[in-house]
Amino acid sequence: MEKELKTLVKSEDLFKKIENLADEINAYYEKNYGLDEELTVVCVLKGAVMFFAEISKYLKMPLRMEFVSLSSYGAGEKSSGKVSALNLSLPPLENKNVLVVEDIMDTGLTLKFLLDFIETKCKARDVKLAVMCDKKCARKYDISPDFYALDVDDKFIVGFGLDYNEIYRNLPYIGYFE
Repeated sequence: MEKELKTLVKSEDLFKKIENLADEINAYYEKNYGLDEELTVVCVLKGAVMFFAEISKYLKMPLRMEFVSLSSYGAGEKSSGKVSALNLSLPPLENKNVLVVEDIMDTGLTLKFLLDFIETKCKARDVKLAVMCDKKCARKYDISPDFYALDVDDKFIVGFGLDYNEIYRNLPYIGYFE
C-alpha cells in the first residue's frame, strides 16, 4: 500500500475510550449478575488481541479467557463474503455468560456467524459483543455490538490489532491510509 498513513485516534485517546468501555461492561454485568460471577471472554484472533488484552485489565469480574480464529478478509481490504472458521474450539459454555471481543465490526458477517454459533451450539446463557471499532456504514447484516469504543467511518483503518495484509497490527494507535 503506497498511501500515506495518518493518525485517526491517538494512543492516549484510544486507551481512555477502552477504559470507559470497560466501565460500561462492568456496570452491565454488576446490574444483571453481580461482579462475583465468572465471565468467559472470547477473543477473535488475530485482530482483537491488543484490544482484548487492554480491556481485560479493567474488567472487575473473574475472567476465563478463550480464543477463536475466524476470517472473512484474507489479504484484501474488503470482506470476501464467506467466513472461514480456522479455530472454534471452546470449552463448555452452557449456561455461562460470554463476552465476545472483536477489533472491528463492519459488515457483521463474521460476528453474526460467531454469535449464532455460541448461542445455538454452545448454549451460553448470555452472549454480548464488545468491539473496539464499529463501522456502521459498512453493515450488511442485522446485528450491532452491545458495547463499542469508537465509531469509525468508511476509512480503511489499521493499528492496535487491525492490519493490512498482516502488518501494522503493532501500532499503538488507530491509523488510516489517505
